[in-house]
Amino acid sequence: MKKIITIVGARPQFIKAAMLSRAIQLHNQAGQETIREQLIHTGQHYDENMSRIFFSEMDMARPTWQLHCGHTTHGAMTGQMLIEIEKILTEHRPDYVVVYGDTNSTLAGALAASKLHIPVVHIEAGLRSFNKAMPEEINRILTDHVSTLLCCPTRSAVQHLAEENIHEGVYHVGDIMYDAALFFGRKAEEASDIMQRLQLESKGFRLCTVHRAENTDQEERLSSIAEALMQIASSHCPLVFPLHPRTRQYLEKYHLLERFVSHPHIRLTEPLGFLDMVMLEKQASTILTDSGGVQKEAYFHQTPCITLREETEWTETVTAGWNQTAGYRTDQILACLENNPVRHEIDEYGQGNTAQKILELL
Repeated sequence: MKKIITIVGARPQFIKAAMLSRAIQLHNQAGQETIREQLIHTGQHYDENMSRIFFSEMDMARPTWQLHCGHTTHGAMTGQMLIEIEKILTEHRPDYVVVYGDTNSTLAGALAASKLHIPVVHIEAGLRSFNKAMPEEINRILTDHVSTLLCCPTRSAVQHLAEENIHEGVYHVGDIMYDAALFFGRKAEEASDIMQRLQLESKGFRLCTVHRAENTDQEERLSSIAEALMQIASSHCPLVFPLHPRTRQYLEKYHLLERFVSHPHIRLTEPLGFLDMVMLEKQASTILTDSGGVQKEAYFHQTPCITLREETEWTETVTAGWNQTAGYRTDQILACLENNPVRHEIDEYGQGNTAQKILELL
């Protein structure tokens, strides 16, 4: 029996882990060599709507270990996670530790495992924004350099690793988020009533998410984004804006929240469950976001996207015309909304069988 410990801590990681867990369950049901997977939830996100609801919606087993390492600075958070994860790995000694993406949970899990000589599997390896001011860029670079098995979603990710002299254990497996988009897209159609609750019409609204510290923590950037959002929301095309806890905190700090609350065509919500978000992504006319995961989900659901950053890890979505990088300035965001680039399909993300490919490698 192979033992795997998977480390998650933030919304996108729950979604990706759900697909690998499902592949493991199907593998075990087929009577092959049993794989035992256990989850560590670091607590990086522990709001009800940003954490536990995802496990129930996606039919995932509850985490074996629930840590409480969120709500502090990057260094303190990563250090706390490292200490607690090391204790668990020392006692249970899995055959592999699986980490996803580029959060503090990713880096802490990879460091703890590598120092104990436990092979690290990094899913979504090789992504680069080339902006080291982003904590996520540091996390993904360091994680790649201590990983044993690097599962890349795109060919450019493989190339990025080669340029950093990482060649061993590198595989282009496709994007596990595409697996999730296909699987949960169908489930959302059956289970979500968000369109009725918010009184929305298909392709008759825009969807926005903002959560990155580079946007929320700087008054100039957040104010400029807010101004664009208030200008584009209209009676014929309202704006749906689920508020990340940090975004709400800084909107209040900069005295912007009341303007959103009083705007007649902006629909603020609490953080939404995954199936509701999938449904909104499928039905929106445009998505505005600073989230890497939502940029890709927009493409999977064939919804044009405007990225509220100067760069993106998912450059192929820009090349293919589905995504535009607008930055944070009001005029640039409005200009992107007026633009209508030619769009074509992307052939790098696989056929919805990425989780199975990763399992075969394991």
